[in-house]
Amino acid sequence: MNQLKKAPARSKFNLLRQICNQIPVHEVSKIARATGAEKKSRTITPWSHVVSLLYGQLTHSIGLNDLCDSLQLHSGPLASIRGATPPSRNGLSHANRERPAEMAEQLFWRTLEHLRTQSPGFAAGKARGPAFRFKLPIHVVDTTVLELVANCLDWAKHRRRKAAAKTHMRLNLQSLLPNFVLVDTAGEHDNKRARELCAGIKSGEIVLFDKGYVDFGHLKDLDARGAFFVTRAKENMDYEVVKKMPQSKDDQILRDEVVRLSNANQPAPELMRRIVAIVKVDGQEREMTFLTNHLQWSPRSVADLYRCRWQIEVFFKQIKQTLQLADFLGHNASAVRWQVWTALLVYVLLRYLSYLSKWPHSFTRLFTILRAVLWSKLDLLRLLASYGTAKGSFRNLARPEQAYFPGFL
Repeated sequence: MNQLKKAPARSKFNLLRQICNQIPVHEVSKIARATGAEKKSRTITPWSHVVSLLYGQLTHSIGLNDLCDSLQLHSGPLASIRGATPPSRNGLSHANRERPAEMAEQLFWRTLEHLRTQSPGFAAGKARGPAFRFKLPIHVVDTTVLELVANCLDWAKHRRRKAAAKTHMRLNLQSLLPNFVLVDTAGEHDNKRARELCAGIKSGEIVLFDKGYVDFGHLKDLDARGAFFVTRAKENMDYEVVKKMPQSKDDQILRDEVVRLSNANQPAPELMRRIVAIVKVDGQEREMTFLTNHLQWSPRSVADLYRCRWQIEVFFKQIKQTLQLADFLGHNASAVRWQVWTALLVYVLLRYLSYLSKWPHSFTRLFTILRAVLWSKLDLLRLLASYGTAKGSFRNLARPEQAYFPGFL
C-alpha cells in the first residue's frame, strides 16, 4: 500500500485557495472591465465565476447542479478565496452564456505570462525525445475535436447528425506550453487556420504539423520568413524530382530527394526535400512521406522531428481524459469556450505546481491527488513533495506510442 513518506505540513489556506493564488491579484477584475464582462454581472462577480469554473474542472463536475450544490456546501471555505461566493444554477448558466469568453481567453494568456515571468525555467522547458539535439525553438501544430450534442448546438453543426468544436493549438515542444490557441467550430478545414497558427513563428524556428495543415502558399510564406517546417506530403502531390540525395546508410530511409511542384503557377517553396521512411507507429512499421524546406538535415533527423509532433496528440489526450472536456455546462458557443479556456488554465496552473514541486509522477496522478483534498488545509508544495513512493523521471507526458493512462493497453 502506498503511504506518505512523511505527513505534509498544515497550512492556513485550503488547497483550492493555494491553486487560485497562482492567478495574479486584480487581473480578473481588470480583464472583466476591459472585455465588458463586468457590465453583465448580476448575482455572481467575475472572480466568483472564474473560481466556480476552476472548481468544476478540478472536481469533474458533470452539470450545473453538481457544481453549484457543492460550492454552496463549502461556502465558508470558498469565501476565503478572495471573497468568492457560490453561484446559483441560473446565475452561473447566465454568466456562461452572456459574458464574453474573451475574458477567459485573456485571463489564460496573462496568467501564463505571469508564471513565465516568475519562473523562467518553467517557460524554457527542456529537450524532449528525438529532438534533443535541436537547440532551436520547436513548435508543434495540431487540432483536437470536442464532440457536442447536435440537437442543442446549431452553431457547431459539423455533420448531418453531429456537432463539434475544434481547438487548434501551437504547442512549444520544449516547455509543452501553448503559444497560440484558437477555439472554433469544426466545419472549416484545418489548413484555413494554418497562417493564424504559425503567424508568430520567427526566422530559424521549426514548426511541425500534419498534412491536414498543408497549404503550399502558407509553406512558401514560412520559407520566405526563414522558418523551417516538417510535415507529411499529400498522396496526390504533383511534383518533379530536381536532385536525388545520396543513399542513406539507414535502411529505414527509402527515398531522399529534392523536389519542386510541377505546377509553376501554384505558390510554393522553390525547392523542398521529400523523404520516404519507415516509421514505427503503435508498434507497427508504416511507410511515411515527409516534406521539409531544410535541404541539409539528415533524412533521419527529419523523420525524428516529425515523430515529435505526436507529443501534441498525447497532450490533447492528457487534457481530454483528465480535465472536464466531455460534459459541458452549457449548450451555446460562449459556454463551450469558457469551459475550454478554463480547462487550459487549470492545465497550466497544475503544470506550474508540478514544476515548483519537482513532481516526478504523471499529470493524471497529480490531478487526482489534488482533487481528493481540495478543501484540506495542507501545504500544497510539501504535499506534492511528500506524496508517493514510486521514484522515476518526470513523466508529464508518456511516449507517443503509448496511451497516457498507466495500465491502459
